[in-house]
Amino acid sequence: MSLIHVAVSPGGRHRGMVIAGAIRVPCALGRGGAQIKWREGDGRTPLGLFSLRAIHYRADRVPVPRSRLPKRAVRAGDWWCDLVSDRRYNRLVRDRPPPPASEERLRRRDNLYDIIVEIGFNDRPVVRGKGSGIFWHVARPAFSPTAGCIATSLAALQRVLPFIGPHTRIRIG
Repeated sequence: MSLIHVAVSPGGRHRGMVIAGAIRVPCALGRGGAQIKWREGDGRTPLGLFSLRAIHYRADRVPVPRSRLPKRAVRAGDWWCDLVSDRRYNRLVRDRPPPPASEERLRRRDNLYDIIVEIGFNDRPVVRGKGSGIFWHVARPAFSPTAGCIATSLAALQRVLPFIGPHTRIRIG
């Protein structure tokens, strides 16, 4: 599959539809809606066309995802750097405990990060403060807004993953 489209629902800026070929599944979007992303912490899901970089998954909770994207099992010390002042901003940090100010631990108690698809936003090059950790992950049961990510049910995510690979792009908006 070469393109996945995320359409914003006309009646609700925090909701949308992931369209992957014939597969259509509801999704949650950022609390700031799908808009041009201006800064870290604005809660916006960025509009645009992006690459899908890799899959991170909880090997203790889900089987290895079927996909042609690179896959990494999440370890206890893994986190995504969301600290604007850190040289590792908007990058995966492996096997080191995050500083207290970071909120992006990848090994969570809930199931939201059981499978994460890393979306290539603000990563080539990284612009500090523009936004970090834009993922496609598991939604909360009520599909409440995210911090800027796209979120679907685990079943929907597992249904789409076998069709995506390194050349798949995701268009938001």
